[in-house]
Amino acid sequence: MRLRLVALAVLLAVRISVGIALPALLATAVGAVLDGTGVRGPAALLAVVLAVGGLCEAAAGPLAASAGATATHRLRMLTIRHLLSLGPRSPHAVGDAVTQVVQSAPMAAGLPARAAESAISLLGSVAALAALWWTNWQAGLAFTLAMPLTVLIAQRFMKEAGRAQENYLGAQSRIADALVAALTGVRTIRAAGTLATETDRVLEPLPELSAAGRAMWRTERDVVWRLGLLLPLTDVLVLAVAGLAVADGRLSAAGLLAVSGYLALASGMVDQIDVLLGIAQARAGARRLDAVFRHEPPVGGTAGTMPADGAVRLRGVTVRRAGEPVLDQLDLDLPAGAAVALVGRTGAGKSVLAGLLGRLTDPDEGEISVGGVPVRDLPLDRLRTLVVHAFERPELYGRTVHEAISFGRPGVSREDVVRAARAAQADRFVRRLPGGYDTPLDETPMSGGERQRLGLARALIRPALVHVLDDATSGLDTATEAEVSRSVTELLAGRTRLVVAHRAATAARCDLVAWLDGGRIRAFGPHGRLWADPEYRAVFGPAGAPGPLTDRDPTKKRTKEERCRVDHR
Repeated sequence: MRLRLVALAVLLAVRISVGIALPALLATAVGAVLDGTGVRGPAALLAVVLAVGGLCEAAAGPLAASAGATATHRLRMLTIRHLLSLGPRSPHAVGDAVTQVVQSAPMAAGLPARAAESAISLLGSVAALAALWWTNWQAGLAFTLAMPLTVLIAQRFMKEAGRAQENYLGAQSRIADALVAALTGVRTIRAAGTLATETDRVLEPLPELSAAGRAMWRTERDVVWRLGLLLPLTDVLVLAVAGLAVADGRLSAAGLLAVSGYLALASGMVDQIDVLLGIAQARAGARRLDAVFRHEPPVGGTAGTMPADGAVRLRGVTVRRAGEPVLDQLDLDLPAGAAVALVGRTGAGKSVLAGLLGRLTDPDEGEISVGGVPVRDLPLDRLRTLVVHAFERPELYGRTVHEAISFGRPGVSREDVVRAARAAQADRFVRRLPGGYDTPLDETPMSGGERQRLGLARALIRPALVHVLDDATSGLDTATEAEVSRSVTELLAGRTRLVVAHRAATAARCDLVAWLDGGRIRAFGPHGRLWADPEYRAVFGPAGAPGPLTDRDPTKKRTKEERCRVDHR
């Protein structure tokens, strides 16, 4: 990329040097013809310079296009990587992020080449102005006096065009974001008969988009007619002064030709409306991308000491959203190898707390450690292998079902994939697919519960110390969830599990329960003991415990399958 820009800058510099030399060489050749002296030398030199200029012109175009394409590719990759590294921390909605990658990145990528072209053109204009002064100082003075107004018009154009372009991109982002949200819930929209209402909501920013577009065209129209009037008047003034010099004998006819050439070069910087508009658009794209890169992704630590076990400890953890604490000086200990259910009312911050363990988000205050090592001190790639998450609505990636389960572990064997799928109760429905585990993912129709099971299998296949199951079985019926819980308990025996639970039956199958209320842990202990509290029962809804395990007396002996398999007495 840098070599291309350097080569482009060299070509542009040679081209502008040729442009500056041409008026003088042309004047010399014409003067030789008028004087009747030797013409071959000046004509040959003029031909060589013209050939060099033509070659530079021919090479500069493809090189600029190649540099722009390379810069666009790299900037898009950097933007995508940065957005993905932000993860849940990203303040950018999906539609806005897509607009940044699709539109802002290509605009900003053109800035280096356009800036190089503009800078070299400016230097060429300054050199041409100096040559104009050297050829005839009166003509140079006339041009210099007229140029400040032209420059002010060009500056104002770039400022207004850039502002209009930013407004245009912003409105496009809002439309894209609303469209993504509508497409995600398209079945609900059609079932509710609200297609017209949602269409209006998606297109709500359309008047702003239209206004921004009209503002750009209006700005370009105004500058075109102003410069279109001012620049010819400047040319007439300069040529009139030079013509008087010719009439007075202070300037030769060939010198008038040189003045005309230098005049065109000197005014070239502000006479290129397309270049100015391109720079304004590139700056607008760069400013929008700057808003993306100002948000720093998490930075991993450099600790060489690895956790000895999966014991998790949270001390004084505070997380704020919109200035309000979601978690407030929270303390919690998860014993190594224990299955701990995290329960609480909707909006209590369960998913926020669950995300802290793997640094999907960081607390505003406090510390989280695994095996005695603060998670901030662990390298991120190592932390991702120590703490694994499974989510309520997992996104599946890969070409086949096998790749979806082994995502992030490309070398894993088929046996390990099948073992994880069996534990997640996904093996049976996968084997019914046309290609089994090799069925293309985009040809695999799945219910929400089946997607959950594949997402859970993806988490189970990783040999982590801590598994965070963020309501990862909510889409399963009670019987299937019980089977999954038994299989998961066997497969993850000895590993720490934090299970975000909305069902009392799920909480009852865990060793311990952490009851989250008011941003803190209100109670911590076995489900049977907490069940005596009516407020705890109310967490699971007015009906109390929606499952067979919660209907029994918690003091009675349970079956082997109902008891926790990890003893932490």
